[in-house]
Amino acid sequence: MTLRGHALPASVLVAACIAACAGASGTPPSLRAVGPGELRTPADFAGIEDREERSRAMFTEATRVIFHPRCINCHPNGDSPTQRDNLEKHDPPVFRGPSDHGVVGLECTSCHQDTNLELARVPGAPKWALAPLKMAWQGRSAHDVCEQIKDKDRNDNKSLEQIVDHMTNDPLVAWGWNPGHGRTPAPATQKEFGALIAAWVESGAACPLEEKK
Repeated sequence: MTLRGHALPASVLVAACIAACAGASGTPPSLRAVGPGELRTPADFAGIEDREERSRAMFTEATRVIFHPRCINCHPNGDSPTQRDNLEKHDPPVFRGPSDHGVVGLECTSCHQDTNLELARVPGAPKWALAPLKMAWQGRSAHDVCEQIKDKDRNDNKSLEQIVDHMTNDPLVAWGWNPGHGRTPAPATQKEFGALIAAWVESGAACPLEEKK
């Protein structure tokens, strides 16, 4: 399951991806039900005895944030970001430029400041920019994104411990839970998401199984 069919609402695509990834990783159906604004905690996966399967299941749960529109809009597989919950093309048209901060005369920070501009309805956070193309998440499976996140050649040479710190404390990541007027925040809180990523690392940082073609 990938996120290529933008004709469907992103929430539907994400839910389908989660279901497919969970099935591929052998996650039991007995995990407690959670609402769209919640995340399961590491304790919810304690019943999965196999350490590798437990790790895969926790990363699959983390993709409810990773593949949420607040995150994936800025991880495009191309030169322009998307926006809103259904991954619309950015309006006005913008491009990543040579350093992922926009092109000369139309840098990201020309409009996006360090905080949300509520009156102008413009989102903002420190160091606003596109994720590097080598960290594109749109159109990728949970398996592929997991491998990207762990790959030092693509993740800016970060260790797994640094990945946990980035997910837990980075102020640009934090924006996903404080997106401003009219935008659906990512599930749960950044702290809870960070705890899930930390537990995934502690359990071996296993990736969901590659999907059958």
